Amino acid sequence: MKRWFRDTHFRSLLKNSSYLAASRGVAAVCGIATLAFAGRGLGLAMFGMLVLIHSYAQAASGIAKFQSWQLIIRYGGPALARDDPVAFQHATGFAFALDVSSGILGMLAAILLLPLIGKWFGLPDQYFWLAMLYCTLLPTMAAATPTGVLRALDRFDLISWQGTISPIARSILALTAFLMGLDFPWYVLIWFVTDLGGDLFLWFFAVRELRRRKLLKGIKPAFRTDALPGAWRFAINVNLTSSLNAARGPIANLLVGVLLSPAAAGLYRVAHRLADAIDKPADLLGKAFFPEVMRLDFGGKKPWKLMLRGAALAASIGLIAALVMVVAGRPLLATIFGAEFVGAYQPLLIMLVATLLTMIAFPVIPMLYALDQAHVPLIAKALGAVALLASLAPLASQYGVNGAALAFTIGSLVTLAAMIVALRREYQRALISRH
Repeated sequence: MKRWFRDTHFRSLLKNSSYLAASRGVAAVCGIATLAFAGRGLGLAMFGMLVLIHSYAQAASGIAKFQSWQLIIRYGGPALARDDPVAFQHATGFAFALDVSSGILGMLAAILLLPLIGKWFGLPDQYFWLAMLYCTLLPTMAAATPTGVLRALDRFDLISWQGTISPIARSILALTAFLMGLDFPWYVLIWFVTDLGGDLFLWFFAVRELRRRKLLKGIKPAFRTDALPGAWRFAINVNLTSSLNAARGPIANLLVGVLLSPAAAGLYRVAHRLADAIDKPADLLGKAFFPEVMRLDFGGKKPWKLMLRGAALAASIGLIAALVMVVAGRPLLATIFGAEFVGAYQPLLIMLVATLLTMIAFPVIPMLYALDQAHVPLIAKALGAVALLASLAPLASQYGVNGAALAFTIGSLVTLAAMIVALRREYQRALISRH
């Protein structure tokens, strides 16, 4: 272990992920508190309706979003390392252009499609205007440029600060709504305002940091990538991969609502939210891992050692968190959300299987991106999505919410297996090239 901490890249990984962990820890606690206040204030049925509206916007954002932060890390990070601010500005301008165009197109598509599919997932006519209002958030929800800028500039501390603002504000406002006995539209408005505020605050930090480093002037939204070889191919692969990943959860929520009921969608959402909270440390490690591994030479062993050390760290965190959830999950659900939400306990246990394995394998996607294998996660996510969708209806009809959780787990395991096989192949190629 002492050798691990002598590795400057491993120490940097720990430092940056700890910034994000502090933020996400606060966000996780506030997020659970928010769901508890909303669940108690609205009841299971209307809470499920809130989940459906939020999930619809999230699914649209996930499909539209280009995950442009990874583009900035892939091209802008190495440019900064070789003291080439122009290439960094080109990468940032390209990412910004993708964010603006995809956000606006996603918003228009989501609003136009809502009347056609809203009734399909159980949205009553009187709430259509609320769902349409929520869709106007897509231009900021789909923007990842400020995150990429701050990660490339190694300002994970600012991302950490920003990540606490929205969940803290939302939990306070949700508590206020619960205590005042406010009705459903107020909760939708609370979600809307806090989402928008958090997004705008992130843009403020990114612009301020760019101006401070004299990098802001010269950044213009542009689709030309002459100075960024392979950027379009990378962007499209990453976009489709992230779209499948981000849309999977919200779409599953919608399908559970269609196949079972809004109340079942609420239980599924709570189980998924708690499983996702356990997975957050690995997610944070992954976001700090990608910029770090891009600084290493894949002709040597250092990237692979960093990968294994990060995986071991994630495994130890995940096992502790999962054990706590197994022991305390049922009383936790009853205490925080209320007795009617205890039905989320068994789905949670089923999802934990996929969560633990995904945590351990968190470096796989960044490694594949760094090795110019951006198409592999896309293929793997597509296979996982097919497995999820193919198994969801029969399993949910047979086993209810437990079946939906099992379908989620099957999809996750298929995705993970496909990526590990591909990464092992790349490792063998690296060994051959070294010899």
